[in-house]
Amino acid sequence: MAEPMLEKKLKHLEFTENVINRMNSNSFAIKGWAVTVVSALFALAAKDTNYKFSLVSYAALLIFWIMDAYFLSQERMYRALYDTIVAQADDGHVSFNMNATIHDTGDNTWVNSFWSKTLLWFYSLFVAITLVVMYLILT
Repeated sequence: MAEPMLEKKLKHLEFTENVINRMNSNSFAIKGWAVTVVSALFALAAKDTNYKFSLVSYAALLIFWIMDAYFLSQERMYRALYDTIVAQADDGHVSFNMNATIHDTGDNTWVNSFWSKTLLWFYSLFVAITLVVMYLILT
């Protein structure tokens, strides 16, 4: 009787892993799009010697940063759900509950994810590069 329960628990963990992988892939894709869009705006700014394209890159960076923080917070919540599933006793009941919002606390919140070390370094680097580009265009 323990084998079917173990299989169900493993399947539930697999579902949760798939969501975590999707959130991670989304975050990676957003970083790629951020690099692409900001680079294109830099190219336009340099071509026309127009600093306004650099200003638009700030808005683009903020939007990408917000989306990236959202996916990171979702990923963190599903990682907490995964840990909860692992810690559940094998009492013969598997709920297959995929609601991770109960773990929207502490480091898993959107605001904490926005200021996480990885996102802060990545996007603050782009803000600094944008400042340099604006300086070079204006001089």
